[in-house]
Amino acid sequence: MDNFQIETAQNISITQNAAGVGERILAFIIDVVIQVFYLIIINYLLQGIDMDGRQQWVYMLVMGLPIFLYALLWETFWNGQTPGKALLQIRVVKIDGSKPAFSNYVVRWLLRLVDITFTSGSVAVVTILLNGKGQRLGDLAASTTVISEKPNTDLHKSLLVDLPEDYVLKYPQVTVLSDRDVENIKNIYRDSVRNANHRVINSLSTKVSGLLEVTPEEMPLQFIKTVLRDYSFYTQR
Repeated sequence: MDNFQIETAQNISITQNAAGVGERILAFIIDVVIQVFYLIIINYLLQGIDMDGRQQWVYMLVMGLPIFLYALLWETFWNGQTPGKALLQIRVVKIDGSKPAFSNYVVRWLLRLVDITFTSGSVAVVTILLNGKGQRLGDLAASTTVISEKPNTDLHKSLLVDLPEDYVLKYPQVTVLSDRDVENIKNIYRDSVRNANHRVINSLSTKVSGLLEVTPEEMPLQFIKTVLRDYSFYTQR
């Protein structure tokens, strides 16, 4: 699994985990199996319907169109995932980590013909392995990638903070944060303290207080420190 850095509009670096080639291949196989089952079921249902020559186009449309548009429709309406991707916990996102627009999905879907269909997936595999950001040709053209959303097994350990036994939770709203959110907050906090970057700390404090919907009682630096301690207290209970 490759890691790569993205820069937010606030010049904050966030690490993304690119989905591995094996995960993407397995997700593709799962989607193919689903499509095969669809064809078998639809074919069985339509066999009992008497169609003349002029109605054969309806049969071909019902059989072929959902398969042709399978990836495009699922990814567009299911937040970057097909059933196969959902089972493998991977998702299509823009290279900056944001949600792709419909045009991005269309571009990567059209280039499936080159990446997968005409080359049996060989172009996609080679491009992903060489790119380093989990991008096949369609992703490169659409400025997208496929990331893994599987939790890091070492993540909880990295988030733990030593707390006194009589520690009192101050911001119970930390429960709305995910492990990934807190990991990013912690990394930004550490880098900002190391570089004495008070502007980033202030921006981070504003962002976090907005997410928690609280008004900090402390200065920005202390507020972030308290949030990290509260989250650690919450996860250790």
